[in-house]
Amino acid sequence: MNTAATNQTPLAPSTETPSAVKPLKPLKIGNVEIGFPIVQAALSGYSDWPMRVIAKRLGAPYTICEVMLDEFLVNLKERKRTSHFLHISDEEEPVGGQLMGAEPDQFAAGAVKLVQAGFHIIDINFGCPVKKVLGRCRGGFHLSQPAVALEIIQKTRDNVPSEIPVTVKMRRGIDDTEESRDQFFEILDGAFAIGVDAITVHGRTVKQRYVGPSKWEFLKEVKQHIGDNLLLGSGDLFTAADCLAMIDQTGVDGVTVARGAIGNPWIFNQARALAAGKPLPDPPTLHQQKEVLLEHYRLAEELYGPDRVGRLMRKFGIKYAILHPEHDAVRSAFVKVANMDQWKVALDQFYSADGPGCHPNGKMHKAQSSNQHCG
Repeated sequence: MNTAATNQTPLAPSTETPSAVKPLKPLKIGNVEIGFPIVQAALSGYSDWPMRVIAKRLGAPYTICEVMLDEFLVNLKERKRTSHFLHISDEEEPVGGQLMGAEPDQFAAGAVKLVQAGFHIIDINFGCPVKKVLGRCRGGFHLSQPAVALEIIQKTRDNVPSEIPVTVKMRRGIDDTEESRDQFFEILDGAFAIGVDAITVHGRTVKQRYVGPSKWEFLKEVKQHIGDNLLLGSGDLFTAADCLAMIDQTGVDGVTVARGAIGNPWIFNQARALAAGKPLPDPPTLHQQKEVLLEHYRLAEELYGPDRVGRLMRKFGIKYAILHPEHDAVRSAFVKVANMDQWKVALDQFYSADGPGCHPNGKMHKAQSSNQHCG
């Protein structure tokens, strides 16, 4: 049994702009210089090339692609319809490739495919809480079987070139039982012993999915447990102030912003401003939002083609709507979009006149978030 203390004062996201900010230590994962320690997490169905490029331009120092299955990667053929999964560009460097699977040898082979595609860091997903993923012994399921989890990590580390960092994404366990806690720490300690370069921990259990608060106090405990090993935190990061608060309250070396970055790529530059001791910047104006919305669509059309992009962009428009004063009406307009002409009609209707935008409401973000995001 792990004997680290469990009775701690609950920590929580910040509701205020920090009055005094401690200098943030630059983040370095293996030999990859990241710099600013607030990065964009992998998001299934979202963190494709257009989203990552937009985030990079607006202050994200490092982004991670949406999770891919090892089986899919091993059998992947060069086809236009699937080429977007491995599409990266010089502009977004460095970028991480996240992988999920069940069988250690196939997992390692999939990791090699990501290296060959040009990803700079390989991230192992042991955190996805989606039911169908768990049913296939993938993602968060591995937190219940430390021996298999550690074999996956070992074989991945053995097969990935030594100069490419390997990281792991975990949740704080399958559930809140003592057995689950012990399994978490067995995997955590074993992963660092094998030689992973960093571990990201989401403060919810797999069983929780996205219900209930993320336990930041657990992240503090883990950081105290692992000492100088690199720990990134995740969970309930919906504003720039949340990001700095997690680092300050828990001592983690950095944070990965997941749902809080969908539709709000400005969160990264806002966090940079707060970290520099400056006031929280005003939210993007409607014209600034319109410019990004048009560019996001353009990048997506470049990647997917005009026939597929319209419906794929709906989910992004819905999230961007959170920053608009008339968010409900804007959201309804984006739901109906099927092509660039209709996208422009929605923009002309709601973004033609400039005006102040809104900072995101964390409660609204949580209400609109799907349980289908892996992480």
